[in-house]
Amino acid sequence: MERGAVDIADLVGPFDLQATVESGQSYLWNRADGGTYDELHAYGGDEWYETVVDPIPDVVDERVPLRVRQVGGVHDGTLHWESSIDAVPLLYHLFRLDDDLDAIRQSTPDLSLLDRAYDAYEGMRLTRDPAFPCLVSFICSAQMRVARIHGMQRRLRTTYGDTVTLDGEEFHAFPTPEQLASRTEDELRDLSLGYRAPYVQRTAEMVASGEAHPREAADLPYEEARESLTRFVGVGDKVADCVLLFSLGFLEAVPLDTWIRTTIEEYYPDCERGSYAETSRAIRERFGGEFAGYAQTYVFYYLRAGGD
Repeated sequence: MERGAVDIADLVGPFDLQATVESGQSYLWNRADGGTYDELHAYGGDEWYETVVDPIPDVVDERVPLRVRQVGGVHDGTLHWESSIDAVPLLYHLFRLDDDLDAIRQSTPDLSLLDRAYDAYEGMRLTRDPAFPCLVSFICSAQMRVARIHGMQRRLRTTYGDTVTLDGEEFHAFPTPEQLASRTEDELRDLSLGYRAPYVQRTAEMVASGEAHPREAADLPYEEARESLTRFVGVGDKVADCVLLFSLGFLEAVPLDTWIRTTIEEYYPDCERGSYAETSRAIRERFGGEFAGYAQTYVFYYLRAGGD
């Protein structure tokens, strides 16, 4: 096992691990104390988080068990890690530690709601999860609270995922497309996936057979990429935008979920244009365009945790 640390003072801008991992962007991490998504306002904690990272092209070509913990503040703390490899490049990728968060905030339009959200969760960064687990996670997200979405992904891992060992401790990887494609709809329903079970099974079949892969969208212009992802069963525009934002690096994507639609209604009603595509363009422009996905994520988390 390898161990190391990243000094947050060496990053360009602040970082908060707990908000990044528990803000509804990723459902692939478990808090070692079992408390993942127990709190609406998750910020500033120092618990260990654990996952198994699937291979990511040009980043890592093997499954990697990873544990990480932040000690100290968002400007001067330390990010401690344990893994089977030197995990520093992987952490930079997963948590976008090379983003200039200060510059991103400065480029954000002067909107009081955004200012309150950025102040409340200073240091939260966008995640960059492996594509297939991210896709399955957000297929399961429809009409579900974040804690239940996380529970579904945890059950998928423990029931069908391979076991990976780190320093004698066992962790469960996310199931491969082949492992999920081989399950029946009833088996997936038994894990409380409900009506999402056939969506997950068929989407896994599409990836396992080579018919399509979510990573293919990464090379397309943004709106074409969103359309590409809707090929997968159970994936509409909102789920596609989530995968683009939280896996494939489209930082302009603004998923129009319930919270953002409420935000538009209450704060920016002129951005409602009647269709997903047109409303999406309007709110992306209002949130600053290039980094609108950062603004969206801060607003989503801020309002979900009780801000106003």
